[in-house]
This record gives sequence, structure tokens and C-alpha cells, in this order.
Amino acid sequence: MKKTAREQPPAKQNDLLATLKARFEQHPQRHAGVAWAKVQAKLESSPAKLRTLAAMEETGGEPDVVGYDKKTDTYVFVDCAEETPKGRRSLCYDRAALDARKENKPKSSAMDVAAELGVELLTEEQYRQLQTLGEFDLKTSSWLKTPPEVRKLGGALFGDRRYDRVFTYHNGADSYYGARAFRGRLEV
Repeated sequence: MKKTAREQPPAKQNDLLATLKARFEQHPQRHAGVAWAKVQAKLESSPAKLRTLAAMEETGGEPDVVGYDKKTDTYVFVDCAEETPKGRRSLCYDRAALDARKENKPKSSAMDVAAELGVELLTEEQYRQLQTLGEFDLKTSSWLKTPPEVRKLGGALFGDRRYDRVFTYHNGADSYYGARAFRGRLEV
């Protein structure tokens, strides 16, 4: 089991905060009107969330702030790596799909890994919103949180960007590919 944020050395936390701040400053279009000092204060008072962001970073997600919810006073972080995170690829959709697979099982599922990281998969709407902030998944694809009525029939959704358009597709939930992972969402 990975160490919690409380167990991380201060130097490691400071390195993560410096990385997040640099990314925040490099991409102001993702979070217009949001001040880094307020984000950092929230992070420093939320060690478990900071640890989740560290895990997102370690698996290649490159998390960044993409919104602020005034009602809940929370900042929304999403994986903003240009391509779907490398450290989360080759996963089927969920545990039921993994268990149903008889041969050539992947190492895990997107939903299981997301739960381990402490994040939610993006919905189709959230994925389309992310795509308005940049161009993501030009060569890869990302599993999306699938509505129960689709999942009940054995399918799962994924999205990508091709031909300067954002597409949502379906696949069997038990499928997995070397170029497909998922993008996580975290509220801090």
C-alpha cells in the first residue's frame, strides 16, 4: 500500500506543489479567475487529496485545476496529460468485466484503479468540457463513466479527439487496449 500524504516527507510534498503550481501557471486558460494561493491553501489543508494528486501525477495524469465550484468551495482537478495517462493503460472498464473475462485478463480495471487512486472517471459531459480547454487524446482514448443502462447491456463508453472533433464511442466493457486508460477527476 502506498504511503498517505501525512507520511510523505515535506520535501516530496513541496516538489508536488511546485509541479502543480508550474503547470497551473503554464495553462491559465484552464482556470481563468482562479488564484494559485487559494488552491495551494486548500491543498495544504487536505493531505489525503494531496496524496491523490501525487498518485495522479505518478501514473502520468498531469493533473491541473479546470474549475471552481462556488457552492461547495472546491477546486476541480482533472488529468490534463496530452494523451491518456500511460500508467493506467490496458485496463478493462470495471470489476464485473474483468471477472467475466475468461482468457487474457488485463491487470485490473479502470474503475478499480480509479477507486485506488481516489478519483472519479470523467463523464461524457466532463470529457467534452475538458476538450474545450485543449486538445487531448489525439492518439489515445479514455474510458468514460458509463451510464448504468449502457453498462447493464455489457458496454462501456470511451472518448477521443480525431479530425478536430471529440468523439464518444462504445466498446465491450471487457475490452482493453494499450492506448486506452482513463482520466480522473478530483475535488479539493
